[in-house]
Amino acid sequence: MAVPLLDLRLQYHALKDELDAALIRVAESQVCILGPEVSALEKELAAYLGVRHAIGVSSGTDALLMALMALDIGPGDEVIVPTFSFFATAGCVSRTGATPVLVDVDHTAYNMDPALLERAITPRTKAIIPVHLFGQAAPMDQILTIADAHGIPVIEDAAQAIGTTWRDGRPVGGLGRIGCFSFYPTKNLGAFGDAGLITTNDDELAVRLIQLRNHGMEPKYYHAFIGGNFRLDALQAAVLRVKLPYLDQWHAARQHNAGLYERLFVEAGVSTGPGRTTFSADDLILLPEAVNHTASSGSNHHIFNQYTIRSAHRNALRAHLADRGIGAEIYYPVPFHRQACFADLQARDTDFPVANCLADTVLSIPIFPELSEAQIREVVETIVDFERNHAAEPAECADCKECGTTH
Repeated sequence: MAVPLLDLRLQYHALKDELDAALIRVAESQVCILGPEVSALEKELAAYLGVRHAIGVSSGTDALLMALMALDIGPGDEVIVPTFSFFATAGCVSRTGATPVLVDVDHTAYNMDPALLERAITPRTKAIIPVHLFGQAAPMDQILTIADAHGIPVIEDAAQAIGTTWRDGRPVGGLGRIGCFSFYPTKNLGAFGDAGLITTNDDELAVRLIQLRNHGMEPKYYHAFIGGNFRLDALQAAVLRVKLPYLDQWHAARQHNAGLYERLFVEAGVSTGPGRTTFSADDLILLPEAVNHTASSGSNHHIFNQYTIRSAHRNALRAHLADRGIGAEIYYPVPFHRQACFADLQARDTDFPVANCLADTVLSIPIFPELSEAQIREVVETIVDFERNHAAEPAECADCKECGTTH
């Protein structure tokens, strides 16, 4: 049975009448950039995320860049980011002329390690960018406490995490000074192309962000500062407005699929369940864990933008899945400290053992809402058969204390 990593056609056909009507509405209006569709979407998303201001922009990458520009970050400044994330997290820092300062991630949620964050702060630190990776909230209690103690603004990279909640059910994106979201088509809430959102509860900062979105212009043809062309297309806003009311049920379907994966992998005897950080005879694969960051709260809400397992034979497993028509992807095979474009940072590879191990072992498997139980069972059975047959083989990942391999 073929199982794609993602099939957006299923979502489109389920909403075809609504989506087609929205696209035609924009075409007939000929208001193609910003305008009433974008304004309406901004109000709806502000209400959904519980923030004062939601500003539609051209992409999640541009949201990050705008956030840095709005805080006047540039040459000579440092911004702390996790080394394990999509490229834009660190790339946007370098685009401003500032220096990304890389820190390792934790064993379980693969998000910024607060203990390492504290050590990385210097007098030149002008912002911290935690990433809510794969739809799992970063440990914001600790990150915000550290940031507040040093007077450093926090920019949340919530590109993969719209609808993820943190302590007391508060949505991510409204916890720090600025939140940044992506509506790339593969996200839980995806447009028909590039689109993004930037959020803040700071009224003055919102005014600046709105001006930055349109070349720093206010009023027309008057520019107090230099911004960019970061405007959101009305077509993308119209698509997102159709999809937004369905987002929570899509999250629930992804969570259901994650629960089924967990149960089937445990029943098959290749995992003892989430929470393991090393491979053993009873844990041929390691499962993702929804982590609660405070002892009193069980409200951390993982939306599973990706369902990411770990295998000591990851590359061979991925090839095996591909041979059987099952989609899988590696997010991310090269951490920032190993990227050629960041060689000037002179980061020591040994300072990032968890990210190094993740880069060698992570594999994301299908989790989209429309998956059938039969498809999930097919994925599990294929992985289980492979792992049992390759359990005795040397691991592909480098020898490190994080994955427990010795070879």
